[in-house]
Amino acid sequence: MLTYPNIDPVAIQIGPLAVHWYGLMYVVGFLAAWWLGRRRAARIGLTGEDIGDLLFYGAIGVVAGGRLGYVLFYGLDRLLDNPLWLFQVWDGGMSFHGGLIGVLLAAWLFARKHRLAFFQLTDFVAPLVPIGLGAGRIGNFINHELPGRVTELPWGMPFPSMGPEPRHPSSLYEALLEGALLFAILWFVSATPRSRGMISGLFLLLYGVFRFSVEFVRLPDAHIGFIAFGWVTMGMLLTLPMIAAGLALIAWSCGQPVDAKIP
Repeated sequence: MLTYPNIDPVAIQIGPLAVHWYGLMYVVGFLAAWWLGRRRAARIGLTGEDIGDLLFYGAIGVVAGGRLGYVLFYGLDRLLDNPLWLFQVWDGGMSFHGGLIGVLLAAWLFARKHRLAFFQLTDFVAPLVPIGLGAGRIGNFINHELPGRVTELPWGMPFPSMGPEPRHPSSLYEALLEGALLFAILWFVSATPRSRGMISGLFLLLYGVFRFSVEFVRLPDAHIGFIAFGWVTMGMLLTLPMIAAGLALIAWSCGQPVDAKIP
């Protein structure tokens, strides 16, 4: 059994101003996407300035979509009791699936502005996303969020306020799978020009499979629990459409043109 590294969720405290590690993880994700995006911007006719514009669109999509998705998917009852809770971002969380919808909408608007095909842009963006996902999961771990189920495996650890039983560090599993591994695969595959939609489909498929797998060891949200058969979680239910969409998009991409060109 390992000891939980009880890191203070507040990274920097200056008087009443507190900077949390979770917030810094968003900064890490956006900076990584900006740097990586600039390296490949010329492939689809964008400039370094355009990448900054793209990140602005993406940031709005992530925050607005992530928050709205969380309250709709995981806290609808609470929202109906208190509609102003939607804006209390310090009390609640963010949903990946809602953030994804927000980013897709932002990508559609950006693609229209720059006269790019939608999937041409999402293929470019997909490899830029996983580092931010992995950093966010590390932020969850520091915040004592997303505890796993009880385990006897040697790397299990007791979570603060969850009792003495060792639990799966499920947020770290997700950081490795949805962050490091997903990035490595997408960056490697996209190094060679691919047919339009292939990288986007691969992102949806792999993220869906990774997230669905981790849900078997991740503790379901306490106010929701299992939603079917004593083992299906909300995360699983929301992930299944991603897997199906990923498979469909990969199949569709086989007849599409190759957009990216190595500069």
